[in-house]
Amino acid sequence: MIPKEILKQQLKNTLEKTNFDFGSGAKYFGKVRDNYMLDDKRVMITTDRISAFDIVLTTLPFKGQVLNQMSQFWFEKTKHIVNNAVIDIPDPNVTVARNCKPIMVEFVVRGYITGVTTTSIWYSYERGAREFCGHTLPEGLRKDEKLPEPILTPSTKAEKGQHDESVSRAEVIKRGLMTADEFDKISEASMKVFELGQKTAAKQGIILVDTKYEFGYDENGEVTLIDEVHTPDSSRFWFMETYEELFKQGKEQRNPNRERSIGPSRSSNLGIDKEYVRKWLSDRGFMGNGPVPKIPDEIRIEAARRYVEAYELVTGQKLNAVAGNPTERIRKNLINRGYLKG
Repeated sequence: MIPKEILKQQLKNTLEKTNFDFGSGAKYFGKVRDNYMLDDKRVMITTDRISAFDIVLTTLPFKGQVLNQMSQFWFEKTKHIVNNAVIDIPDPNVTVARNCKPIMVEFVVRGYITGVTTTSIWYSYERGAREFCGHTLPEGLRKDEKLPEPILTPSTKAEKGQHDESVSRAEVIKRGLMTADEFDKISEASMKVFELGQKTAAKQGIILVDTKYEFGYDENGEVTLIDEVHTPDSSRFWFMETYEELFKQGKEQRNPNRERSIGPSRSSNLGIDKEYVRKWLSDRGFMGNGPVPKIPDEIRIEAARRYVEAYELVTGQKLNAVAGNPTERIRKNLINRGYLKG
């Protein structure tokens, strides 16, 4: 793990945004990634921005490096299931990928009934709904309970400043977002990737609770997995070791109390994904509307620690974290690989 002092020092070097000049190519800045188009390729720079409730909140030290390297791990693991867009990883924060035509539907797979946002399955269920995205849910489910089997709950991709909308397969087809054949093919790939993710995480003592996938079509019209895979931004993780006991007690899923504890908060807070930040905000009454509460440095450091922990626990590998000014390092690496002129 990265020492807390290093995380604290990196607060002044987080990657909030980029502004590289690749020539005449288009630029697109998402909530977390800055995209630069280069003919048939795109350079995707994963910043340290964190979003929740569809709003960019702040930055976290090393977050971009965690997301980029974790996606790299999973893209390699899942390439036998579905094609992916990755060409090159020239920097810990950067992926060069093939340009794909994005499909304007996110494929959300849920293995458990949980969540705190207004789009979460638990939010809907707690308020009496028993239909969610075309799935009939049984009576008597409790928060954080495992579903009888994983379900696919598609979501529309909202315009900037708008909120995503959970929809059913029938609604996706009715709106003309995809054909039935297209939807079913990508649904099958999503469920296979999720199954592999759950099995891989389980070997590390981790539960992959839910996740979202994004797809596009490459230059040959092939379905292609894009964006990110099984990161703390796109996925929820719990610890297998403490799941049953906490569920029986009706308590929030938390980090396990391991001998190799890395801080006093390890056994007393939410797990290794951005739910920690979402919960901190929702506890203060923020659910996506109105001014965002200022997030203190100690919360940013703890959230960053959890991102690093997620990478190392889920993958079983040590994060190759590079401290210091990320902008100049990225510039140098892009020039060295020939993507950017000096």
